[in-house]
Amino acid sequence: MTRSNAREIAVQMIFSLGFGNLSADEVLDTQLTQERFQELAEDMPLYSQFPNEKQAQYIRDLVRGVFAHGPELDDYISRYAVGWSFSRIPRMAAAIMRTAMYEVLYMEEIPNAAAINEAVEIAKSYESQDVVAFINGILGSFVRAEFADTPPKPEKAARADDKAED
Repeated sequence: MTRSNAREIAVQMIFSLGFGNLSADEVLDTQLTQERFQELAEDMPLYSQFPNEKQAQYIRDLVRGVFAHGPELDDYISRYAVGWSFSRIPRMAAAIMRTAMYEVLYMEEIPNAAAINEAVEIAKSYESQDVVAFINGILGSFVRAEFADTPPKPEKAARADDKAED
């Protein structure tokens, strides 16, 4: 399983959090199991391979993190969704943006551009092209505005230093 597939599975779990009163751990306990993957694999090739421990931990970190920071992430979405009320944003689009924003804010090993690109790619499978463009615009505006005066994440600075030495 690729990290992209693990991210998409996490987005689906984050999406499901919006339809009930289950906690992140309750969703993970019911969805992140060999049995559930086997059930879903019949209709969704994404679930044909169960994640290894590193991928499963990444899924857990995303789902728990987005759940714990939901109000903060939704505030960012509302702030950058100019002219849109949060209630008008499709639920899958919100789940995708929450995931990408969480990665940008809290997962230092994920480059900002990768978080945005992955969000856009996932959105293409679930949303219309207009919504995909909307997601891309919000995430781009969020990163440009929130990190304009912030030095790059450590791995980005290291890569920039490596290129400067070439």
